[in-house]
Amino acid sequence: MEHIPSILAAQREYFLKGHTRKLEDRKKNLDRLRKSIKRNEQAIIDALNKDLNKSEFEAYTTEIGILLEEISFAGKHLKKWAAPEKVKTAVTHIGTRGRIIPEPYGTALIIAPWNYPFQLALSPLVGAISAGNTAVLKPSEFAPAVSGLLKRMIEETFPKEYIAVIEGGIETNQQLLAEKFDTIFFTGSVPVGKIVMEAASKHLTPVTLELGGKSPCIVQNDADLKLSARRIAFGKFTNAGQTCIAPDYLMVHEDIKEEFMTLLKSEIEQMFGKDPLQNEKYSRMISEKHFDRLTEFIKDGTILHGGGSKKETLTIAPTIIGDVKTDAPVMQEEIFGPIFPVLQYKELEEAISFIQTRPKPLALYLFTSSKETEEQVVSRVSFGGGCINDTLMHIATPHLPFGGVGESGMGNYHGKFSFDAFSHYKSVLNQTTKFDLSFRYPNAKNGLKIVKRLLK
Repeated sequence: MEHIPSILAAQREYFLKGHTRKLEDRKKNLDRLRKSIKRNEQAIIDALNKDLNKSEFEAYTTEIGILLEEISFAGKHLKKWAAPEKVKTAVTHIGTRGRIIPEPYGTALIIAPWNYPFQLALSPLVGAISAGNTAVLKPSEFAPAVSGLLKRMIEETFPKEYIAVIEGGIETNQQLLAEKFDTIFFTGSVPVGKIVMEAASKHLTPVTLELGGKSPCIVQNDADLKLSARRIAFGKFTNAGQTCIAPDYLMVHEDIKEEFMTLLKSEIEQMFGKDPLQNEKYSRMISEKHFDRLTEFIKDGTILHGGGSKKETLTIAPTIIGDVKTDAPVMQEEIFGPIFPVLQYKELEEAISFIQTRPKPLALYLFTSSKETEEQVVSRVSFGGGCINDTLMHIATPHLPFGGVGESGMGNYHGKFSFDAFSHYKSVLNQTTKFDLSFRYPNAKNGLKIVKRLLK
């Protein structure tokens, strides 16, 4: 930790000397990162398996592949993103040229979570590199295999005065947050997000906060029930529910609840087997503390499916619970695990009103065949992002911004939005010297009269 100030000083000097500014160099550095990921693909899969028991399929689709696509997209569009934008001239500004110039903030701090420890560490870094920043990357100490691998990969690929990885626990986070960075990108829980924002406020440092919350999933009585069940099971139980945008609780129309629950249970069994605790490809909980917290949640309702757990392997079977009180802990805290509370509603208005009275969620999922229902929910409920008739997939396209609103976060990223997150947009006005408009000056004859004509 004693090296943090010296690393920061070296990165500031590196940045101020212009080493990160050239577009060609940014593209080369993105390509270096891509090649490092490709070269270490098996090591990444192994590390994710060690920390979270992720299968090779899940490791590639949710961490490696999505990241390679992000790098490729940035490389293809970087020239356009970084180009100054010409803007129109107002009638009061005849003879001027206006430009908006994206410039890097400087030195960025990226604090990554443990649930997708590889992808959520390097995806923001793609934005930092693209925009022309230096960066300090702090991986999660709860995923030590991935953290160590990230440190080795970055040190083999970039000089530490450009990109540095600093490992450690809460004390390291505290020291990093005490330093003055030019921008901070944090992914994690709402309580820690508040700590990050408070620390940033002392230096007036801009922040991007990717947090979480209780993301609802609504199944209307006109939905394709079998397809909805498959996509909801996928979204909820991928990574054993340890996904910030996983459906947190399910709201099902009473007319189709019984049929839908049968289909959902069937899809869970098809994906994870009749005994998921014996499935070697099923992810485990990140820690014993998290395991204990989740098994307590199961007690907040009646078990409708699953309910089994195995402490020695830190695995909890995909579990559906009913008869849940809305003030129970499982309905107050973000679950972040394979526990799925089910509520039912009679009228869509009930579901909308229920969600509106709670903190704004990071994601919302609606399953319906009605455009009217879709419009009603999307226009009346505030949420970070989401899907109609699917789950999770809005995060996988670089053409959509990903981020929260209210307690679920601020700012967004992915694709150009990652470039924007690490850029300041500087306004520049070029004024002509060929003539001068005298009415702008306080001693001009009839100046006020002319100004009033123009400014109205």
